[in-house]
Amino acid sequence: MYLPQQFNHPEHAATLMRGHPLASLVTTDDGGFPFMAHLPLKLLDQDGQPALLLGHCARGNPLWKHLQQRPQALASFMGPQAYMSPRVYPDLQRVPTWLYLAVQVRVEARLLDGEEAKDALLKQLIGDHEPPYADQWRGLPEDYTGKMLNAIVAFELRILDLQCAVKLNQHRPEAHAAMHAAYRAGNEQEQAIAAWMHKVGLV
Repeated sequence: MYLPQQFNHPEHAATLMRGHPLASLVTTDDGGFPFMAHLPLKLLDQDGQPALLLGHCARGNPLWKHLQQRPQALASFMGPQAYMSPRVYPDLQRVPTWLYLAVQVRVEARLLDGEEAKDALLKQLIGDHEPPYADQWRGLPEDYTGKMLNAIVAFELRILDLQCAVKLNQHRPEAHAAMHAAYRAGNEQEQAIAAWMHKVGLV
């Protein structure tokens, strides 16, 4: 992705990926046209660095066949985003822009075979989003859970390259105080932008 140096912050990638786990996973179909699926992905670290993403899709989704045939793909995570008005500047010769946080990851896929591997992957996702559900899952009849596991394809995505954009108008410090005040009083996305401005030390 286009990433000017002032917005390049890979140190925040893991926080964004965990906080906004619904990714757009992009591969190509048999004709070479981009194919996108929206899936929650779990991030695993190695030596403190993002290393692996875990996910699954419905067996009826052609995504897994595309990944099997062409393992390299692109995962995109979108964090908070909001319009920025030029009213935050002390002068009039300014234009609007859009602030956002995003992570783009080049990955290599490996499909996971067998009910045991798929069950383990699902339990990791459950652990992130609703740990108490794990007991309910374990208590379901085996014939039901077997059908559910057979209806999905699980995969690992090894991270090959990672970019993280934190576009918060870092290069315009004269606007930061007014930006922060406006976003703190705004909607949920704008309040999240205000929190990130504080997190990265702009206010």
